Amino acid sequence: MTTPSSLFTHLIRGLGWLGLALILVVIFLSDFLAHAPAGATLAGAELLPPSPGHPFGTDVLGRDVLSETVHGLHQTGKQALAAAVIAIFAGGFFGVMAARLPRALALSLRGLIGVFASVPALLLTMVFVGLAGHDMLAYAAGLAVAPLGFLRGFDSVDLSSAHAKYARATGISGLTLLRRDLTYDFQHILPQVVARALAAVTILVSTASFLGFGASPPARDLGLIIAAAKASYLTEWWTALFPAAVLVLFVLCARLAAGLEEGERA
Repeated sequence: MTTPSSLFTHLIRGLGWLGLALILVVIFLSDFLAHAPAGATLAGAELLPPSPGHPFGTDVLGRDVLSETVHGLHQTGKQALAAAVIAIFAGGFFGVMAARLPRALALSLRGLIGVFASVPALLLTMVFVGLAGHDMLAYAAGLAVAPLGFLRGFDSVDLSSAHAKYARATGISGLTLLRRDLTYDFQHILPQVVARALAAVTILVSTASFLGFGASPPARDLGLIIAAAKASYLTEWWTALFPAAVLVLFVLCARLAAGLEEGERA
């Protein structure tokens, strides 16, 4: 029976996925939606406040902040999507495979990966970027989140193994059980895992870029745009506020799409 609480949960997740879909449209059509090329400057138009001609204003070099935000969202989204794919497959896939190794070896591997999972993901990202270079930020963020995906995948196989033993005892065939589990996973678990990974790597990519560990100009993502405006946060507030609001909206939509379980922290 569907309860008001579950209806509300489905509504919130639906709004999150709708928001993500709209953001993805902007990411992939950024060159068509932005009315100025990335990095284009206007002489004599430096630090103009928001106006009909420049809805988000202009920055210190005369760049249209709206266009720069759209291009920055493209860069951030592109890196976040690549990092999310890496986190899901390098983490979850190998976690599922590792759980099927001999028990002693599997538990030893889980313990080793658990050590990496206990290290803050941002710290791991910066270490990986320092070793591989700033152009590898997306790969670094994906690998930093992968240990958590590994543990989730490993533990899910452990849980399903216990479930399978119970099901066999009640006479349910292995094929029927597998079909039920896969149907449930693809309908309920996978969308949440994808959205949660996307939110996590977006935060990592943007924060690392803000701290100077991202790609160097002229490539500018939202983190770098916000960092470049730090000298005028209190005076020319629009140069950082609008890019930051778009970044928050991106992460918020991903978290809403993932859903927050009872007691879970954002």
